[in-house]
Amino acid sequence: MHTLAQLKSGELQGITRLQLSEKLTSFPLEILSLADSLEILDLSNNQLTDLPIEMTKLTKLKVFFASNNPFTVFPNTLALCKSLEMIGFKSCQIQHVPENAFPEKLRWLILTDNQVNVLPNSLGNCHLMQKLALAGNKLTELPKNLSQLHSLELLRISANQLTECPEQLLDLPKLAWFAFAGNPFCKSDLKVKSVPSISSSDYTLENVLGQGASGVISKARWNKEQTDFPQEIAVKVFKGEVTSDGYPEDELQACLKVGNHPSLVQSLAQVSEDNYLALIMNLIPAHYKNLGFPPSLESCTRDTFPEGFRLSLDHINKMVAEMRNVFEHLHDNQVCHGDLYAHNTLFDEDANMIFGDFGAASMYHMLSDSQQLKIRAIEERALNHFVDDLMSVLHSKA
Repeated sequence: MHTLAQLKSGELQGITRLQLSEKLTSFPLEILSLADSLEILDLSNNQLTDLPIEMTKLTKLKVFFASNNPFTVFPNTLALCKSLEMIGFKSCQIQHVPENAFPEKLRWLILTDNQVNVLPNSLGNCHLMQKLALAGNKLTELPKNLSQLHSLELLRISANQLTECPEQLLDLPKLAWFAFAGNPFCKSDLKVKSVPSISSSDYTLENVLGQGASGVISKARWNKEQTDFPQEIAVKVFKGEVTSDGYPEDELQACLKVGNHPSLVQSLAQVSEDNYLALIMNLIPAHYKNLGFPPSLESCTRDTFPEGFRLSLDHINKMVAEMRNVFEHLHDNQVCHGDLYAHNTLFDEDANMIFGDFGAASMYHMLSDSQQLKIRAIEERALNHFVDDLMSVLHSKA
């Protein structure tokens, strides 16, 4: 995090990344002094409502974040930022997105958790778009010409008001990670009762094990002796609001619909109380570790791995075979995971794997047979990318 004082003093000359959060109500024109070097600008968590035309002088700017600002209109100044590739306006108050508001090099757009009800047709002209996050808006339909987004690989349209399945998306040639739950077109009255319901007073949360967009996972202990459940448990407490992937309730239902599988995190019980939703799971043994890291700004949709990380061909084959088995299990139960990645996979030194994080999962049993086949084909591309990513870290026996 940088300060406005540092910027004004000239201390930040030559930096490539600037992050300012000081309740700014206007764009600091002193940022223009960094035009020769600045590539990433993060003005999230301020009070901005507009951007000045002078911002176009930042000719090297590739990434712009402005989440948690009270914008009501998407600023079309950004269309003139010739090098801009990634734009993030998560959790603002955007209601209107003008036509021709997007820069021609745009490949990653985040409009999650806003109030947008109509998208401009010009979005379909963003031919370089790879990643599009639209969850948690008020969209009732999508532009038909999104069928032109032939580079699109990851799409989030969950938690909107879409009344019809957007067929124009299902044939996109590169789409691999797709989340669409929480829309009227895929509404389900199914309430899966594959695990018992318990009270939140039955356990006490202990140390946090991890957290993501949809909730926090903690180790927990039972408050009384148990005979029905394992002694060691983890509890995921869902966040109440919409996340980057959709509604927590949809995640819970999809997770329960899938049921148990040896390579999935096993669900044991659920809690559904006023303002409190939780899933009780088996505690994953401590010797398991993450198989990969999430995509970077550069890789956009593809996982990353620690420098020097390598896997043997035998271990890759073992994990790929198990992931294929998980894939079949998911789609036999008509659930699209939506986030089939190495970074959502845990593994041990013997290449045993556990797959989890259903934040982007969508049930699709209510769709037509042809739509279901297309959903499965979309996720099969993600499976193929998973294989490719693991092969990229194959240990070479020179």
